[in-house]
Amino acid sequence: MTELTSDVRIDSQRFREDYLKLASEIGKVIVGMENIVEGVLISLFAGGHCLLEGVPGLGKTMLVRTLADCLELRFSRIQFTPDLMPSDIIGTNMINEDPDTGKRSFAFEPGPIFANLLLADEINRATPKTQSALLEAMQEKTVTVAGKRYRLDPPFFVLATQNPLEQEGTYPLPEAQLDRFFFKLLVDYPSREELASILDRTTRAYEPHGTKVMDKDSVRRWSQLAREVAIAPHVQDYAVRLSMATQPSSPYATADVKKFVRWGASPRAAQTLIMAGKIRALIHERFNVAFEDIQAAAHPALRHRIILNFEAEAEGIQPDQVIDAMLKDIPKQLRER
Repeated sequence: MTELTSDVRIDSQRFREDYLKLASEIGKVIVGMENIVEGVLISLFAGGHCLLEGVPGLGKTMLVRTLADCLELRFSRIQFTPDLMPSDIIGTNMINEDPDTGKRSFAFEPGPIFANLLLADEINRATPKTQSALLEAMQEKTVTVAGKRYRLDPPFFVLATQNPLEQEGTYPLPEAQLDRFFFKLLVDYPSREELASILDRTTRAYEPHGTKVMDKDSVRRWSQLAREVAIAPHVQDYAVRLSMATQPSSPYATADVKKFVRWGASPRAAQTLIMAGKIRALIHERFNVAFEDIQAAAHPALRHRIILNFEAEAEGIQPDQVIDAMLKDIPKQLRER
């Protein structure tokens, strides 16, 4: 393995220091949820978007707001409702009249999407038409209104929350939009000890708050550093085979995939596994990606990119169960012939 230069070592150490400082500030407000916080921060440094799913009241919105408090970024929040229109998100052209001449002209009024950190709260409460307003921004970091394209100020991250689809008044996200989310994280109920800590922090005179510890330049710097992390060909091949194994027609597909999956993951899944693996390696003080980094990213990277068939729904099969079988059946390295 190539010896790391002193500058790279220093940058790696500084990244970890900044990461731990950011996670610590979030931990002052958010009880538990260590894996969720790590997943959100990995998405942040990867330049991706993150979808948090869980029943109301578990702290999803509070987590995003706390992250905004800890980052010196322009923050915006959109509360998604059934009557929300696309123009309420991206903005619209307004008619302005000059008070002196009376001349009228169109001027673009930016919507709340023009931010660095966008909280799309309860995103699946809005109709698919409104949800799709985010598609261009999430992929190309631009917004087009009346044929004119406007570029969003980098970095641009969408952190969306959604309620389980079984709840009333929800609309499933289009597959094209789901694929644009780097991670999908499932927020579960707190444990007995965690719930007691939540009560201690929220029912007394003092409520903790996070303080700003990182600005947009640092986020961009660490995102670029992550791309320089080394990954061996056989580890990258493992990520490729995991991604392809979600496709029923692939030679790497497992028995469960062939039986229960209708559509598998796109190439974005492999990109996600690699980038998440690189950032996780940095978090764990390594400058090379290990098999365990790819495996740790498998569930949040693949669960929303696997479209199950009717047989899976009838038997109550969940995407995570399919991924569990993949991780068990797919070898880390193929034997040489």
